[in-house]
Amino acid sequence: MSIQPFNAANYVRRRTFSLIMDMICTLAAMLGLVLLALILFTLIQRGMAGFSLSVFTEPMRSQGGGLSNAIMGTLMQAGLGIAIGAPLGMAAGIYLAEVGRGSRFASVVRFVNDILLSAPSVLIGLFVYQIVVIPMGNFSGFAGAVALALLAMPVIARTTEDIVKLVPDSYREGSTALGARDSTTISRVVVPAAFGGILTGILLAVARISGETAPLLFTSFGNYGHASSMFEGGMASLPWAIYTYAKQPSNELNNLAWTGALVITVGVLLLNVLSRVSHYLVSRGRSQ
Repeated sequence: MSIQPFNAANYVRRRTFSLIMDMICTLAAMLGLVLLALILFTLIQRGMAGFSLSVFTEPMRSQGGGLSNAIMGTLMQAGLGIAIGAPLGMAAGIYLAEVGRGSRFASVVRFVNDILLSAPSVLIGLFVYQIVVIPMGNFSGFAGAVALALLAMPVIARTTEDIVKLVPDSYREGSTALGARDSTTISRVVVPAAFGGILTGILLAVARISGETAPLLFTSFGNYGHASSMFEGGMASLPWAIYTYAKQPSNELNNLAWTGALVITVGVLLLNVLSRVSHYLVSRGRSQ
């Protein structure tokens, strides 16, 4: 085999192209960081202008007030949405990774899940409006929770499938060798081994649905007071409060809108940090 002679011009050309691409990627990363810093700076600056204890103690009003009912409504709707969507998403993900595997029906389920994963949230809101709000005859927190559950379910299903596939086959083979049934192997061996990653996916799903606005405008709509029931009357939420306050011709209400956005951002940030910490602790526990 003949050895090609060293081509200095070709080497210089490749090195120059590599340096140019490195500079472009670095500049793009710096631009993204600068824009993110500007967004966060504006959010903190404007959000702190309306921040006070009344934000957490007083409900929304047409003039002044706080965001206590919106915060409570977001927690209730997101909590119920995850309570509905998490078991369904986990079941779908486990089916795709363990039971169905390469079957044709599993491919159809995976395709439908991908469609739901990329579906516009406003479309989900319209769908729930047709199947829940219209038959019930009114907006409700339950309808909002159903919409959020439909948004969280495909995220959890995809995460669960990917995490369960990462569980070593030796775990399954060892359980089968001990005489365990497939259902026992999945429920007592595979799922506990993958639970840390599944929990991370659930927390990320909560972070995603907490800031959704469009589905709630068609389902729970909103309420200036504390909702007395999840099934009767509208229920406030932080996204709806931001939307409502931001369009008012009042600096005080506009500042409350920024404060609501700051509260959501901090909540989502805490959820992301919690998911990273939980994933790190589980990974560390496995390595030990």
